[in-house]
Amino acid sequence: MSVIQIPFKKTGFFSKTMIDYLEESEKIKPFYNNFSNIEGLKKQVEAKGVSFKPEKRTVLVNALKKQYSKLNATEETIQNIDSLLLENTYTITTGHQLNLFTGPLYFLYKIFSTINLCEELNSKIENQNFVPVYWMATEDHDFDEINYFNFKGKKVQWNSEQTGGVGRFSTDGLQEVLEAFSLHIGNSKNAQYLVKLFEEGYLKHNNLADATRYIANELFGAYGLVIIDADDTDLKREFIPYVTRELTEEISYKKVTETIKVLGEEYKVQVNPREINLFYLTDEIRERIIFEEGTYKVNNTNVSWTKEEILSHLESNPERFSPNVIMRPLYQEVILPNLCYIGGGGELAYWLQLKSYFEAVEVPFPVLLLRNSVQILSEKQERKLEKLTISKEELFSKQNTLLKNKVLNSSEVKVDFTNQKSFLQQQFNELRKVAQKTDVSFIGAVNAQEKKQLKGLENLEKRWLRAEKRKQKELVDRITLLQNEILPNQSLEERQRNFSEYYLEYGVSFLDKLKKSLNPLDLEFTIITL
Repeated sequence: MSVIQIPFKKTGFFSKTMIDYLEESEKIKPFYNNFSNIEGLKKQVEAKGVSFKPEKRTVLVNALKKQYSKLNATEETIQNIDSLLLENTYTITTGHQLNLFTGPLYFLYKIFSTINLCEELNSKIENQNFVPVYWMATEDHDFDEINYFNFKGKKVQWNSEQTGGVGRFSTDGLQEVLEAFSLHIGNSKNAQYLVKLFEEGYLKHNNLADATRYIANELFGAYGLVIIDADDTDLKREFIPYVTRELTEEISYKKVTETIKVLGEEYKVQVNPREINLFYLTDEIRERIIFEEGTYKVNNTNVSWTKEEILSHLESNPERFSPNVIMRPLYQEVILPNLCYIGGGGELAYWLQLKSYFEAVEVPFPVLLLRNSVQILSEKQERKLEKLTISKEELFSKQNTLLKNKVLNSSEVKVDFTNQKSFLQQQFNELRKVAQKTDVSFIGAVNAQEKKQLKGLENLEKRWLRAEKRKQKELVDRITLLQNEILPNQSLEERQRNFSEYYLEYGVSFLDKLKKSLNPLDLEFTIITL
């Protein structure tokens, strides 16, 4: 196994927002507090330690023990849960949807980033404990985003007509999914493990939340991972004061809207707030709460309340008030002694919209850490890259750019119109000077002719390149095939493939090697050759 790292920027797959954040650009500093390094995390300990009260720890630990009561938790996880009662214990958290069979590969990278950061902090910061937490997105209702995973280019999908928060979904129908999956993976020892993991998770648990907890615990329990389901009455009760302010003051809408006006001048806005950023959640529905003509209503239903009625309902049934993407981060930070949130680029981009909202409700804004991102290569693929003289950084080039460069490098005839273009531009600059001295109206015609001539040279260059590609068809085909194999659909494989593909080939050693290879505070893209 070999491991190298390259800057995230060199891959071309990360947004300007994330690159500026990683480079600690002055433009983006107003939108976060402490940066994702050891110094920033030490400062966060001080801030969170003051704000997080002991009684919250008792509620949290009791809720977690109840959730784990039907699960064979590891000793490491039990110890971590118990340690959350101590005032010097803090969490590092990542969140993820309840994707079928973990969904895309980056689920593993999120979890290992979280586990490894806790281990690093436990070794570097004295007299403090750090616990890795996986926040299950049980209240999400975007079933179409999670009801499948890809295996060797084929979609393994679960069809269901259920609605509401996906964590409450019955696992009925997943027997058929297992049967379909089993047809593709053979009967090796590793295949048998995958079938058993799927079977024990989905066929022996009644709902998707319990099934996902089981699978995550099987994969990561040995590292002490604590899995939390925030769709919990006692935990929601801790959030009542913030829901009250949301209903009566529309505070998140006001603060996030103010931030967007400033942030949006430089960066893409990831999510826009609503006047009320709450859903109403039951076993059957998750619908927006809206305020119209002095009345609170549940969208697409006949349910409505006066102000007094909805606040009374909140006190008696807090579990029915579900935060959306704007409020969910606040809910997390209210119920956990959390220091840092680890997420992908899109997630962190919307967290950056929330700092002023956190300040308004007096909750410490956490450190934001871009999760580890990984490209897996086989030794065979690495040999092919070397033979084609494609560097690890070049691998992530746009395919047309990669092909052009390699065809040009291997061509017997070197065609480069750079000098011709430069000469042409010099000539037209002289023509513009003449036009200014004689007839200024002539400049437009000069510019148009310059554009036409340059376009002609570009077309000649493209025609030559197409001809050279035909001449070097074998090279073009080899490069195209290899890059498509490594980067399916011209995107990072971590968004396309499921862990089962690599587990089938490498077994548990795949997980072991991943964990050993990922250093979350290095803030670079990781390439692992197995």
